[in-house]
Amino acid sequence: MGQGIGEDVRNRLVFGAHWGFVAFFAGLGGYHLVTVVMTALRSGQASVDPLELLDVGPVLLLAFVPSLLLGLAPLVASRRWGRGPRRDFGWLPTLRDVKVGLACGALALLAGYLVNLVLLGIYGTDRVSDSPLTDLAEDGGRDEFVWLALAALVVVVATPMAEELLMRGSLWGALEHHRVPQWVILVLTAVVFAYLHGEPTRTLALLAQGLVIGAARWRTGRVGASFVAHAANNLAPALLLFTGS
Repeated sequence: MGQGIGEDVRNRLVFGAHWGFVAFFAGLGGYHLVTVVMTALRSGQASVDPLELLDVGPVLLLAFVPSLLLGLAPLVASRRWGRGPRRDFGWLPTLRDVKVGLACGALALLAGYLVNLVLLGIYGTDRVSDSPLTDLAEDGGRDEFVWLALAALVVVVATPMAEELLMRGSLWGALEHHRVPQWVILVLTAVVFAYLHGEPTRTLALLAQGLVIGAARWRTGRVGASFVAHAANNLAPALLLFTGS
């Protein structure tokens, strides 16, 4: 047992020594760059909201490209300078990851619901219902079931994995390498999580959800657990694609 713990500590200290922050900022920079380029090509105006590109058919899926690119830099950096994503991030969920992740995902949904309930009472419906997925549900078209199903799969699986590799993978590991306290890392990654979604009226709810999703990473030390939590948390927005509400 002692030897295993010692090896785990050494692995954590080796991670992120020279590429954790590089991968994080490269992923974040690529996200914003691709978002601006895609939006400019679409409308001739710069925007930071990739979901403004939404349309029916294949174009609908293009809206998620910037988000998916968030995970590319961590993967490339890990393969180039690290020990591979499986060892650096623990991105493939184990049975324990699934159990912890599902529990935290359910708690994240509850936290988001309660915070939004409070905000609803303060600001009213119009101020807390500005999620871009609402527009997608309304404008995507109910006849485009296949494309909506693929979009839902991206929302539940691909996007959570990309975001977790960036935040609870590269950023978390780099901060951990520099011996930043775990609770500080939890808060910082939750703040980045809220910022990344670009939904001002839902910032507090996203922050609460980010804290709970990050707790899965803290509990297990693996991105696989936070990925499961994030995916479970995204089930509701994915269903929103089909309900239009």
